[in-house]
Amino acid sequence: MGYLTALSGLSAASNSLSVTGNNIANANTSGFKKSRTEFADMYSGTLLGASKTQPGSGVALSQVAQQFNQGNIDTTENVLDLAIGGEGFFTLAQDPTHLSNMSYTRNGAFKVNSDGAVVNNTGNALMVTDVGGGTLRPLFLPARGLPTATSSVSLNINLDYNQTPITNTFDPLNAKTYNNRNDSIIYDSLGGQHKMTTYFTRTSASEWTAHHYITDDPYTPTPMGTSDGTPTKVIPVPTTPFTVGPWSPPNGSDPISITMDYSGSTSFAGPFSVAKISQNGYAAGELTGINIDGNGLVNAKFSNGATVPQAQIALTRFINPQGLAKIGDTNWQASLDSGLPVTGNPGTGRFGNIKSSALELSNVDLSNQLTNLIVAQQAYQANAQAISTETSIMQTLLQKL
Repeated sequence: MGYLTALSGLSAASNSLSVTGNNIANANTSGFKKSRTEFADMYSGTLLGASKTQPGSGVALSQVAQQFNQGNIDTTENVLDLAIGGEGFFTLAQDPTHLSNMSYTRNGAFKVNSDGAVVNNTGNALMVTDVGGGTLRPLFLPARGLPTATSSVSLNINLDYNQTPITNTFDPLNAKTYNNRNDSIIYDSLGGQHKMTTYFTRTSASEWTAHHYITDDPYTPTPMGTSDGTPTKVIPVPTTPFTVGPWSPPNGSDPISITMDYSGSTSFAGPFSVAKISQNGYAAGELTGINIDGNGLVNAKFSNGATVPQAQIALTRFINPQGLAKIGDTNWQASLDSGLPVTGNPGTGRFGNIKSSALELSNVDLSNQLTNLIVAQQAYQANAQAISTETSIMQTLLQKL
């Protein structure tokens, strides 16, 4: 029995050396989680239970327990390098076309493949949801941004109170029939750019009106949706925005109707001025970059100045992370021991936050692992010595027989 006891000790020490060696080998592997060997003593069973003098039968490997404590976070220069600060795993599909057999990782080194999908080094697709939740899907980054037709324009202006009221019939081609004008750039559904000119006329001591026209080159003013350019009162400022249009662009794009907002506009003594002008339309644009915030919201930035939300990164957590099955490439899969996956978005519930341009480093402490290596080596040598001693004793007994 002494041989078997010492052999079990050798096996235990060998396993400890293997686990420690694997930890050391992965000290620089992003998202790697160290393991530790956990052992249990063994006793031979008897009908009467364990005897007070029973010496024991050695040691058995109880578990190689994964340790999911947080690793240090290192900053990088790649916006698609992602680190999780807190609980959760990135959710991965086998590839962008096979959305099954999900795996999970803390290694957030991602890149864009030739199809525009965000994947890791082995081609696994990063899974996301629509903003605010929904069904899991791969993250694809668009090569270009689609045009967006203008649907609202905000103008904050001052119309000079000292200007003289005009009683002549309005004519956009006659500057004597209006006091001031302002040009705004708007866009149709195909991304075509148009110039909308607003003509302001003081019609009485306390009232200003506005005519909204399309004045594209060549200069042929076209009223926005009315045959006579019916004016709209803008002073006093309307309490609610109003709609002008629809106007049908000549390029065949969808008709444009625009909600005009003159909030904050005034008629004080002083020159005509525009404090604010904004509109919500865009031409088509090329992708120039992305931004990922702490809640995992992925925004795409385009050359047309638009920033468009694309998706929200999906994280997954487990009741018992130590029960996850290791499948290599710093990936895990769910198992009976881990419990069912719970999916959500970063920064909600128990899920950690996302840090872009950063990677979570291995949680291996090299100095601690080197100490473990020495202890395992000493245990191996001691058990080997026990076997050698047992051999010597047996040889002595055999020689006396």
